[in-house]
Amino acid sequence: MIADVKKTAEQKMQKSLESLKSDLAKVRTGRAHTGLLDHVMVEYYGSMVAVNQVANVNLGDARTINVQPYEKNMITKVEKAIRDCDLGLNPATNGDLIRVPMPMLTEERRRDMTKIVRAEGEGAKVAIRNVRRDANDALKKLIKDKEISEDDERRAQDEIQKSTDKAVAEVDKLLQQKEADLMAV
Repeated sequence: MIADVKKTAEQKMQKSLESLKSDLAKVRTGRAHTGLLDHVMVEYYGSMVAVNQVANVNLGDARTINVQPYEKNMITKVEKAIRDCDLGLNPATNGDLIRVPMPMLTEERRRDMTKIVRAEGEGAKVAIRNVRRDANDALKKLIKDKEISEDDERRAQDEIQKSTDKAVAEVDKLLQQKEADLMAV
């Protein structure tokens, strides 16, 4: 029972970390990477699909993403979807290839991005702490139902707290790395 509570809590904390990693990947630095376009959706025969399902997305160089739609009639739709997404990108079509240059980030924009990253990190920490609270509540319920002793509950709470501290430290490490990437020119 205690092992199940701890295992569930650790899995949920890991999911929070994975979610943070994917959110941080969407915050762009000065460099291009194909993950930026992962959440861009384009209309394809009546349904909305991700750009990487209707086009080949790869890096042209350190500051350019190349998008090559599999079908000619999708070029304008993909270009419009990239332009309309909230990333501030301005794609240019060259035959059947769409080039997406990464604009330089100004110092002010870098600071704004850092604030966004910190907010994402704080959200992840809150999620991790909520997992800890839920696990501790589950342990209290086990005591109330007289399924475990108070000593077992105290030990389990200490272990859950250690897992929480480890996950929060990982969040801090991820935030430091991303902030360093953002502030690098």
